[in-house]
Amino acid sequence: MDNPVRLHWLDPHDPHQPFPPPHLAMQNPNGLLAIGGDLGIGRLVRAYSRGIFPWFNPNEPILWWSPDPRAVLVPSRFHISRSLHRKLRQGHFALSMDKAFASVLDGCSERRLDSRGTWLGTAMKKAYQALFDSGLCHSVEVWQHGRLIGGIYGVALGRAFFGESMFSREKDGSKIAMSQLTRQLDHWNFQLFDCQVSSAHLKRLGAVDIRRDRFLLLLRDALSLPGRTGHWSFDIDLPGSRLHLPSRPGRE
Repeated sequence: MDNPVRLHWLDPHDPHQPFPPPHLAMQNPNGLLAIGGDLGIGRLVRAYSRGIFPWFNPNEPILWWSPDPRAVLVPSRFHISRSLHRKLRQGHFALSMDKAFASVLDGCSERRLDSRGTWLGTAMKKAYQALFDSGLCHSVEVWQHGRLIGGIYGVALGRAFFGESMFSREKDGSKIAMSQLTRQLDHWNFQLFDCQVSSAHLKRLGAVDIRRDRFLLLLRDALSLPGRTGHWSFDIDLPGSRLHLPSRPGRE
């Protein structure tokens, strides 16, 4: 009888403890690598730098993942459908970046119609807020008549962006956010948009599955390039109308 896989435990009192190599991750569930630890900035940065990310339900132990294959998107290859192109051309919305990060977190943590709950609990929201405050996490907001109707957020290291979550309160809200985020990342010569786990929705947007070892090589190259720290703002021409922005963009 084969020896069972032993999940690697991380000590929450040792923030400098190294992660196990990603190739030791389990096959079922795909990519589960370690359990425990903490969500401090240092550990999160080391995790993302090694192609590892946290994903767990509220009130459960922290779980760390590195799936194989990995879903990735080259920023210049985001697919804009005809319907999305029409909506972008109509411009009945406004966009902002890093202006309402906490509100985007709240939107991403809302209960979905097809889900029993959310994985983005209080601990995770505090962790990503700390990364945002440190200039390592970013959001894109989509507004309509002063109301936040969609958004996306993720972590940026070097020239790699790790997409974490997105939401829509109106049709295509998240697609509008992602389409313009990828345009901006391409303008800044970002090499990689990590989508983490594949889905039919992401594939329709241009994501592809690649082997984990290939992903780690691409990630290493992207991390070797200088990144953009601090809070971001768009410096490309955007669709939409600023008339849809709220009077105070940080608030709805």
